[in-house]
Amino acid sequence: MKMTTKNLFTVLVLMVVYAKANVIFEIINREPGPVWVGIQGNPGHPHLNGGGFVLNQGQVVTVSAPDNWAGRFWPRTWCDWNSKHCLTGDCGNKLECNGAGGVPPVTLVEITLKGWQGLDYYDISLVDGFNIRAFIEPVGGRGDGGQYSCTRINCMSDIDSKCPEELRVKHNGLTIACNSACNKFNTDQYCCRGAYNKPETCKSSTWPVNYPAFFKRECPDAYSYAYDDHKSTFTCRAGHYKIQFGA
Repeated sequence: MKMTTKNLFTVLVLMVVYAKANVIFEIINREPGPVWVGIQGNPGHPHLNGGGFVLNQGQVVTVSAPDNWAGRFWPRTWCDWNSKHCLTGDCGNKLECNGAGGVPPVTLVEITLKGWQGLDYYDISLVDGFNIRAFIEPVGGRGDGGQYSCTRINCMSDIDSKCPEELRVKHNGLTIACNSACNKFNTDQYCCRGAYNKPETCKSSTWPVNYPAFFKRECPDAYSYAYDDHKSTFTCRAGHYKIQFGA
């Protein structure tokens, strides 16, 4: 078909619209070894890059997402090339998770693009425990200038080295992750379920041991349990986010 000036203009407009309808996630590995990145889209959203890839030490990979995407990123560590099994964050012995989530304990980076009022909502969650350090940071975002708007969220404490002994996950004597109380003890109170399934009845300050207080002290920006306060959710409008694993 002959390309007319009108057709060419239409194609160019569509290309510009398409380009604007994507958000870039720049994912960085600062661990001393490889990290297998896991990606899971929320229901109705795609699993970007097949749901996972290898990120070698010092490597940076950019991932493109629709501008209304919602989902999570997480680091898988101590992974074996032959079995495809990872000792932390495993998604079923495969490189591309393709919809499968990561086995706790694992550090989660979560984001909802174009959520309520058109804002991006992003957080770091330690509700499922911790394996390695992470941060997420909007690049060139537009916000309201507030404390929780368009700022970097850090969880850069070496939690594994400080983890309570009863929550430690070990491999060959080395602590490789720190469990949540729910994952470790599986009680209704620690998991905020049953009679404890709402904020009024699930307060970590009333638990037998206030384990979320430990996680909150080490990473104040991050969610520490299911009904953590609102100060762990940040908002922005941005077309580019940096996510770093390791420090």
